[in-house]
Formats: sequence, structure tokens, C-alpha cells
Amino acid sequence: MDKPSKERGLTLVYTGDGKGKTTAAMGLAVRAAGRGFKVLVIQFIKSPQRTYGEKLVFDKLGIEIVQKGIGFTWLKTPEEHREALRTAWAFTKERIQAGEHGLIVLDEINNALAIDSFPVDDVLPLEEVLQTIRERPQGMHLVLTGRGAKPEIIEIADLVTEMKPIKHYYEQGVPAVMGIEM
Repeated sequence: MDKPSKERGLTLVYTGDGKGKTTAAMGLAVRAAGRGFKVLVIQFIKSPQRTYGEKLVFDKLGIEIVQKGIGFTWLKTPEEHREALRTAWAFTKERIQAGEHGLIVLDEINNALAIDSFPVDDVLPLEEVLQTIRERPQGMHLVLTGRGAKPEIIEIADLVTEMKPIKHYYEQGVPAVMGIEM
């Protein structure tokens, strides 16, 4: 991979078990849009059947956000998830190769690549993801979020930030909070 440069475009990874991976990526998307970048956010796990705060505000701001997932893996069948991942990856690859965006966020792609309860490599092939990242159009920045980033993803990234939990209100029995988690 070439030396990191703004002209080439950067690959940023937010991973780890702590809260804040998607939040960091959404903040970066707002910053990029504020600087005139055309921004696209593709969510690999989140479903359009649920309402999320980032979708509500991005629609108001004119930042394109597309939810291609169907929710948590335990809520649907493996076949349903595999089809959603196949569709999400085809859409993502097409949009990256089109070269129309300055920043594309692949939200929760690391989670999707890390699924081990059913096979995903034939519908979301790691080697194809890596090749697409390497061969993306000049000047395009990519952000990949989600737990369990594969070593191969970490290797080709220009920046990797690991979110590490120290303390979380979940441990005290507080469920997801509107405006904080969703």
C-alpha cells in the first residue's frame, strides 16, 4: 500500500469493545460534509425498519445514509442475514467504484466480517473487501467501524483506533438510551 496521504485517501478503522465507534464515524461524516465533501454512510447491520438518531439528523443535513442490514444476528435466520450482507456488499462495492464521494463510512462492516455463527465469506469476501479498499478511487477516504476488525483490515488501514471499555452504565442495568445509543 502507498504511503498515507490526503491525495490518495485514507482508510480509518474504529474498532474494539468500547462504545463510540459509530459515534466517532458519524462525527467525522459531519465534519467532512461541513468541508464540502460528498459523504455516504452505509450501515451493514442496522435495519431501515428501526429509527436511529444519526439517520434522522443526516436526512436533515443532506448526508446520505443507507441502512442495508436486518438487525442483530440472533433476530433473523442466517439465510436472511447472508442475503442482506450480499446485497449490502454489492451496493457498497458499486458506490465505492463509482468514485462520487469524498468519504464513505462502512458502519459495522467489521462486525459483519467477524460473524462466525454462519458463513459469510462467500457473500462478504474479505479478500474482495481488501481489494476494493486498495483500489478505491484516488482521494476517497474510507471509514470502517465495528468490533473485531480483522488483522488484514488493520494491516491496510492508515489509522486504527481501538475503543476500550473502562466503565459503562449497562453494567448497572441501564439499557440503551435514546439519543445516546440510538
